[in-house]
Amino acid sequence: MKPLFKRILLLLFLTQTVALMAQQYEQSFKDRTTLIQFINNYYTEVVYEENPPRFISARGGFVSNTISGSVVNLEYNSLFKNDSLRVISIPVLDNFVAVANKPQALDGQWLMGGRMRNGEISYRDTSGPRKTLKVLFNGRFQWIAFNTDTFAFMGTGGGNYSSVDGIYKEEIKFFSRDDSRVGAILPFDYELISGEWHHKGKSSKGVPIHEIWVQREY
Repeated sequence: MKPLFKRILLLLFLTQTVALMAQQYEQSFKDRTTLIQFINNYYTEVVYEENPPRFISARGGFVSNTISGSVVNLEYNSLFKNDSLRVISIPVLDNFVAVANKPQALDGQWLMGGRMRNGEISYRDTSGPRKTLKVLFNGRFQWIAFNTDTFAFMGTGGGNYSSVDGIYKEEIKFFSRDDSRVGAILPFDYELISGEWHHKGKSSKGVPIHEIWVQREY
């Protein structure tokens, strides 16, 4: 894709306000992958290696336009203890490939909203600073746990996903807490109930879970 066309395409996605305007960009060099996504003016970036598996970094936040150009006001930054960055410029994407969009039923941004325990739902306040965000788009998923007040980064994981006929399946490609989990394939049952995503199965540790995710509102 020519650089000028890529910049025009990026500008269109940054200025649209309709539901789920999104684009995904990928760069692979040797065994290192960088994945950048723009989803409804939200930016995510993750860098990881595949062979051997190793998580490198993750950053994300809201895009805003300034006189000097577009910047990202970060909500999380896995390297914050080293670089102290809360605002970054959008990187040049000339060496990235724009990935073709393939919509799925669960595409979007979700916040951990609660859990089912002993047949009862225990909800959590998603407006607080402690958040677990899950971003799904174009067959890729990523969850991120962070605190917007302290800028603490608690972990992330992600990879490929599919959501077909009530079955949601994850293939882990990176996991900041334990690289040995990479390669695992985890099937779950899913159901959308009154706009809430009910996510049932077993975690990467084999623990039964019934999570409830809610669409993030801005």
